[in-house]
Amino acid sequence: MATVSPSWNYTLRLPRDPRSPGVGRATIRAVLAAHGLSELIPTAQLLATELLTNAHLHTSQEYALRVFLVDGRLKVGVWDRDRRLPAGIEKELPVEDDAERGRGLRLVRGCSEGWGVSAMVESGVYLGGKLLWVDCGAVG
Repeated sequence: MATVSPSWNYTLRLPRDPRSPGVGRATIRAVLAAHGLSELIPTAQLLATELLTNAHLHTSQEYALRVFLVDGRLKVGVWDRDRRLPAGIEKELPVEDDAERGRGLRLVRGCSEGWGVSAMVESGVYLGGKLLWVDCGAVG
């Protein structure tokens, strides 16, 4: 009989520093290796890199990485204080072939098993900011 892994989550607050996305990638590698989920490291790191880089480029304050297992699925999220949703979150925007930016959310859509954005609300009170999250796949 298969067992279901219990839910867990890790949150790492990151300063608005150009090294923070790299620290986030290293954290994902360590967390997933510790939980025996090494096969999910490449996808989780790629998706986290996109979300962390967006937070770094488009917000002016700290942000946070969340890595969590819920209902047997690995999810990675990035929280920031900005209420604005990223351009292209609601519908895919066209990108010129020679553009240096604008493909990140397309990559997120293509490499994740699901994704979304959640306003940070607790007990009906808006706490500020948003959490962009991706589903990296089933575990076990």
